[in-house]
Amino acid sequence: MFAVHLMAFYFSKLKEDQIKKVDRFLYHLRLSDETLLDVMARFRAEMEKGLARDTNPTASVKMLPTFVRAIPDGSENGEFLSLDLGGSKFRVLKVKVSEEGKRNVHMESQFYPTPNEITRGNGTELFDYIADCLADFMKTKELTHKKLPLGFTFSFPCRQTKLEEGVLLSWTKKFKARGVQDTDVVSRLRNAMQRHEDLDVDILALVNDTVGTMMTCAYDDPYCEVGVIIGTGTNACYMEDMSNIDLVEGDEGRMCINTEWGAFGDDGALEDIRTEFDRELDLGSLNPGKQLFEKMISGLYMGELVRLILLKMAKAGLLFGGKKSSALHTKGKIDTQHVAAMEKTKEGLANTREILVDLGLDPSEADCIAVQHVCTIVSFRSANLCAAALAAILTRLRENRKLERLRTTVGMDGTLYKIHPQYPKRLHKVVRKLVPNCDVRFLLSESGSAKGAAMVTAVASRVQTQRKQIDQVLALFQMTRERLVRVRDKMRAELEYGLKRKTHALATVKMLPTYVCGMPDGTEKGKFLALDLGGTNFRVLLVKIRSGRRSVRMYNKIFAIPLEIMQGTGEELYDHIVQCIADFLEYMGLKGAQLPLGFTFSFPCDQTSIDKGRLIRWTKGFKATECEGEDVVDMLREAIKRRNEFDLDIVAVVNDTVGTMMTCGYEDPNCEVGLIAGTGSNVCYMEEMRNIELVDGDEGKMCINTEWGGFGDNGCIDDIRTQYDEEVDEGSLNPGKQRYEKMTSGMYLGEIVRQILIDLTRQGFLFRGQISERLRTRAIFETKFLSQIESDRLALLQVRRILQQLGLDSTCEDSIVVKEVCGAVSRRAAQLCGAGLAAIVEKRREDQGLEHLKITVGVDGTLYKLHPQLKGSAPVKSLAPSSGCTHHDSFPLGNKVSKRLLWGCRDGLAVKALICKAKGPRFNSPGVM
Repeated sequence: MFAVHLMAFYFSKLKEDQIKKVDRFLYHLRLSDETLLDVMARFRAEMEKGLARDTNPTASVKMLPTFVRAIPDGSENGEFLSLDLGGSKFRVLKVKVSEEGKRNVHMESQFYPTPNEITRGNGTELFDYIADCLADFMKTKELTHKKLPLGFTFSFPCRQTKLEEGVLLSWTKKFKARGVQDTDVVSRLRNAMQRHEDLDVDILALVNDTVGTMMTCAYDDPYCEVGVIIGTGTNACYMEDMSNIDLVEGDEGRMCINTEWGAFGDDGALEDIRTEFDRELDLGSLNPGKQLFEKMISGLYMGELVRLILLKMAKAGLLFGGKKSSALHTKGKIDTQHVAAMEKTKEGLANTREILVDLGLDPSEADCIAVQHVCTIVSFRSANLCAAALAAILTRLRENRKLERLRTTVGMDGTLYKIHPQYPKRLHKVVRKLVPNCDVRFLLSESGSAKGAAMVTAVASRVQTQRKQIDQVLALFQMTRERLVRVRDKMRAELEYGLKRKTHALATVKMLPTYVCGMPDGTEKGKFLALDLGGTNFRVLLVKIRSGRRSVRMYNKIFAIPLEIMQGTGEELYDHIVQCIADFLEYMGLKGAQLPLGFTFSFPCDQTSIDKGRLIRWTKGFKATECEGEDVVDMLREAIKRRNEFDLDIVAVVNDTVGTMMTCGYEDPNCEVGLIAGTGSNVCYMEEMRNIELVDGDEGKMCINTEWGGFGDNGCIDDIRTQYDEEVDEGSLNPGKQRYEKMTSGMYLGEIVRQILIDLTRQGFLFRGQISERLRTRAIFETKFLSQIESDRLALLQVRRILQQLGLDSTCEDSIVVKEVCGAVSRRAAQLCGAGLAAIVEKRREDQGLEHLKITVGVDGTLYKLHPQLKGSAPVKSLAPSSGCTHHDSFPLGNKVSKRLLWGCRDGLAVKALICKAKGPRFNSPGVM
């Protein structure tokens, strides 16, 4: 028993001594946590250089865009071919992806050798060989009668300008075929295939092996957004935000970046951690000075690195009694499979002895222990360096998405990762230690990167089909110049019908006289009360005007109008209004004060004087009973009497467009048009009295409230209405009415978008075909969402957040489509509004007999104010080229050019859009109007 313990002690001591000996000799190969964090920081800096246009040419980590914009969503189906070139063997596959999102893939494949005379010979011969192998495979599998899409996994650095094109930057690993570098490898393959009469294949995608790995794993796990290869070579890819990729146009969505991290350190960034063995290995390689990071990590070099270390230790007398063999002097005699075998837990020492004996050596027990530990140090350094670079990528992903904690999956492949018994565990442990705020799952790619190339091809085919369908839907909302000219001309005709006595009753644009016949001239003064009713909120204002200085001070308070009040009785509505007035007066300390009052009432009214207005019909969701046909001023006066707390002099009732025009007219005497682009849509303008047949008198001008929201109610614009407009109209409170408003105003744009999203989802083009219950709810997609979505510059985070609120599990691609839909709907709204406005300003120019009209448009409304793009898409300039309108913005929040609403205000056209600072008229006496 004592002898057994003695032997165990001796062996333990021997093992400990040998490990210490190797540790001392290979001290520089051991990397501390601090060093790994430093490598991680260096790699992040290299990523930044590679992504930036100015620094990319000199960056060692090239960060190559792959033009892979989407990962599988489970809806892919069909048959695809795949080629895989990059390792010791060439592989051809047929991949069949099942339908109906079952995520079922069936593969048939054939391996072909890649002899040195092919990999290091002439480039034309290489691609001819690939085409020959493909032809043989298709003949064997009886596929020559089919035309199938093909994905090409090409595991070498390529600069791509599109998915199906790639220029080889440099060969790596054992490849060195002449005349291929700096040429498009897809074109080379196509040319080779054309020399085969029996090949009819459509190459849809060129894919790096890391991208193939990521796509393969993403088909099984949608959280997969990183691919890593640790095999003959090493590389990584990941999904980067487009806004960070200077090398590619566009900011929306994400794109897979092939880092080509094998070249990390080629610029000297890793010289302090490279050893004499790394330098000797590099000098003896096919590409000295290149792929230095890869030469410290990958399977092609690991065995050779071990051989160089063993040779140096033997020369120093630290191994094999100082004896060497010819095999130990021979390059390539130790490969990565030997290293993996020597590091096996149980039989590792026995394997070590067997391998060393095969090398012509006579190792002792101590030698075997030392050699095994050399392998451990070399492979552990490989895993540590790989972990540091991967941790840098994971940190970037987390920061891009602005998350405190990231959940993600890394797709893994490569012979070193697969066959080395300790490598995966070591890599995983170090990664998790370096990025403790990331929950990382490592998923092995069972089918290799070739399946991934087929998945990229399948996704490209799906996206191509979906893109056509989505574009067809968005095309319905594209307003060509010809379409807009027709809208302008029809609007112009309706303006004329509404002004004439004979046709007024049939006109959809009612052209209501407002009895506002003058504009502010700066002499107004005093205190006035103003009311504003027209949307879901009601506003009460106190306006103080000082004469001669155009100085106005305003105090206001906003009150909600509950739905039950909007759609209750008229008496309840007006009692609520009076209650709000009472609250405001008490708030301002004016209880009991007698003030002139102006009532902004934003609904169609038939006026016979400035203080008389009979409600024609409710719009914008209001349905209060016993109001239509009644004088709104009388109803307000009756409600004030019922309250019996104050006495107000109601001197005027005006539409909100009139209030907007008058407000802006106080700032700019050229303002004679008022436009509302908010919950509803409407415009007013100053018309020549001689043209208004509904009112006696030919002298001077009067403001006309067009009530253009009803434009098209007679079917005159049915040619531009879509099925989505019809669905929104049918589900509204007033089917068949206010058709123009339902295509242009804030109350309806969100609902149009919702109908489009439902339709695209039903067709399987969005949200994996799953419609949430919330999305089925009418009016759930508020128009404010359009503003928020179109203003999103945060890698679509805002879009995805809104969609999550609606119970929609969206991909990045879904978010891009949703943003496109919102843009199409809001752009059409602005362009239609601009076409109508062009009809009015052209009418004003012609009425005044001018070649060039200078005019200001006062603009108000939440849609106009809050939507980031709405101000720049309306074709006023191009549709009213003689109206000489300049454009100016004087909204107190700052000068913002209104680009979409007054689209084309170039070349001297002069609509000056003055954003209204506050709705509501300013009164001195009834005579001012």
